[in-house]
Amino acid sequence: MTEYSVIDDPIEFQTACRLLAAGIGPVAVDVERASGFRYSQRAYLVQVFRRGAGVFLFDPPAIGDFAPLQEAIGDVEWVLHAASQDLPSLRELELQPATIFDTELAARLLGHERVGLAAVVEDTLGITLKKEHSAADWSTRPLPVAWLDYAALDVLHLIDVRDAIAAELEEQNKIEFAAQEFAATLAQPPRPPREDPWRRLSGLHQVKGARGLAVARSLWEAREEFAQQQDTSPGRLVPDRSLVAAVLANPQSKQALAGVQAFNGRASRSQLDRWWNAIVRGREAPAVPRERGHSDALPPARAWVDRNPEADARLKLARPVVEAHAEELGMPTENLLKPETLRRLAWAPPALTTDAVAAALSDLGARPWQVEQTAQKIVDAFVEAGQPTDQPDAPES
Repeated sequence: MTEYSVIDDPIEFQTACRLLAAGIGPVAVDVERASGFRYSQRAYLVQVFRRGAGVFLFDPPAIGDFAPLQEAIGDVEWVLHAASQDLPSLRELELQPATIFDTELAARLLGHERVGLAAVVEDTLGITLKKEHSAADWSTRPLPVAWLDYAALDVLHLIDVRDAIAAELEEQNKIEFAAQEFAATLAQPPRPPREDPWRRLSGLHQVKGARGLAVARSLWEAREEFAQQQDTSPGRLVPDRSLVAAVLANPQSKQALAGVQAFNGRASRSQLDRWWNAIVRGREAPAVPRERGHSDALPPARAWVDRNPEADARLKLARPVVEAHAEELGMPTENLLKPETLRRLAWAPPALTTDAVAAALSDLGARPWQVEQTAQKIVDAFVEAGQPTDQPDAPES
């Protein structure tokens, strides 16, 4: 087996970029992060393969400026697996593809039962990849040789997979579907900051009252600040359950907080002043949070029959129609049309014409191919849902 090494030297980096620029065809690109270990989602390893050039493993913290790599490969197709996961980390390095081919997304459109990288490689090429290092701490230095082999294999076969998948797309007449999906993935803007992110604390539902929520918010903010300073995943410092336990225990002193058995974690005692001060700030905060956060989420579908019976009827007729068409096309329903898109359309539909429904679908983010495949079927189902149900004939007197 080829032994791979990490490129962290500027001269070696420049040489690798020249080789990649002289390579042939698209480039396979992958990123390894340290999710669950570090606070940031930055890339700690970037893997690149191109035919005629070979596999290269780059060390982002050591290299810093990736402009030479962008110049070398920026104008060719980048092949990624689950591109939406890697593009933010690549963009942080100012690495931006002009076009992409997403083998994971394409496998979904083709109806593959398994869409993980190892499964897709095995299904298309008959090659078995080991995935034992997928959850490793890639900020480790030096990286073990076994990890480097694993990282290299993530891109070594990706171009061959791309070619096999592209042939399948051609056979199933889904090339245009895939092209639109790839373009949408590439154009997807960064997610806006979540409102009240502290409300995602696991177990927060146990906390009652606005003042308790203020303490939970304060503890979450203190942990975020410390995690960012340490570049450590927040849950590795103090788990969510421990923050919630501290709120529920309602300690009246720092010593009492230290005595809360469920308040644990590697920074629970070493940063005791930090956590106690956060509790005090939460208790004294002049503005307490709402007991429920703002949400534009629709009611659960099971409640529609009472809250919006017309919408309930529309959804109950349209959903199986869309599901059946997805099955005809050989793809998961959510790839034909997101269930949330159909729910929103059913809840507050436009005029029941093909053009109006098509425009509404587009406004909700559906791609042109999805609109073409579903708009008329949804109109037909909605119209049928609005028809009066046949009543049994009244008995003769």
